[in-house]
Amino acid sequence: MRRTARAAALAATVLLAVSACGGSDDKAEGEGSAKAKSEVTVALSWSPNTDYTGLYVADKLGYLADEGISLKIIPYASTAPETLVEQGTADFGFSYQAGVAYAQAAGHDVVAAFAPNQKGTYAIAVRADRADIASPKDLDGKTYAGFGTPDEGPELKHIIKYDGGKGDFKNVSLSTAAYEAVYNGRADFTISVKTWEVVQAELVGKPVKTFELTDYGFPDQYSNLLATSRKYLDANADEARGFLAAVQKGYAYAADKPKEAADILVEAEKAAFPDPELVVKSQQALADGNYLRDADGNVGYQSAEFWSAYGDFLYDNGLLHDADGKALKSKPDWSTYYTNDYLPKAAP
Repeated sequence: MRRTARAAALAATVLLAVSACGGSDDKAEGEGSAKAKSEVTVALSWSPNTDYTGLYVADKLGYLADEGISLKIIPYASTAPETLVEQGTADFGFSYQAGVAYAQAAGHDVVAAFAPNQKGTYAIAVRADRADIASPKDLDGKTYAGFGTPDEGPELKHIIKYDGGKGDFKNVSLSTAAYEAVYNGRADFTISVKTWEVVQAELVGKPVKTFELTDYGFPDQYSNLLATSRKYLDANADEARGFLAAVQKGYAYAADKPKEAADILVEAEKAAFPDPELVVKSQQALADGNYLRDADGNVGYQSAEFWSAYGDFLYDNGLLHDADGKALKSKPDWSTYYTNDYLPKAAP
């Protein structure tokens, strides 16, 4: 399901243009209000899942309370998190690297402030019993079940050509129905989240095999980011630092104690998880796959290399557009698209 949030994030770049002027700035204008200083609102990018575990842990175990912060979660609805962040309805919102890039390229006040995952969770997925598809080059002429975001086509073409194919395939946008289409044979492949949909497919007896994007010359990317606005950071620097320090502890706990962290998420969102085993196995996959810590053991930090490599892919393929809908004519300064300045100092 989480891959579908990419389409919602893309829609945000349109919504931002018409809604940004309608937001409030209670924190900047209400310095004397205890609530304005203590409550932090966070918008989810999709239904509850293990992208958000560290946030729920930080709340449950009192890390946020220790920073003098109370948490308000805005469930995913029709308005994308990037829109809520810029208009001031949410202080932070879950996004992903391309989503932040699309928004900021178009002139919107959206910046990535925390990376829950230290490497991408996306992979090409096909049914495990498809003996005719042994590597990406075999996807030529096949049907891709997609999600309607502009980066999907160039991404897949790059990978297939890198593997020796032509990069020619049929693209059908099916949103959440993409996974079922692959399972039942109406489509041949999709892009799936290794730590959620791939785990779920195994649990329901419909296993898939995957091709790692980075194994075929494609740059890694942040598939999960916490975004905010420069306006919020400028007006609430201490609050932002306290919030992110607590969230960092939450994701570190999830990395070290995946079962306990999964139980916290399930307990907080019981109605969302008819099969708690999916949450437990997903969280374990995140921990076992070293998704939550970087090579030095740090949590939450973003790298210039990630932003430059994947950002350049978006720019080189003409996927970034300005406020007038025209492709950017010069490569952005990627250091302005993210910040680590509000996180505790990383380990040396």
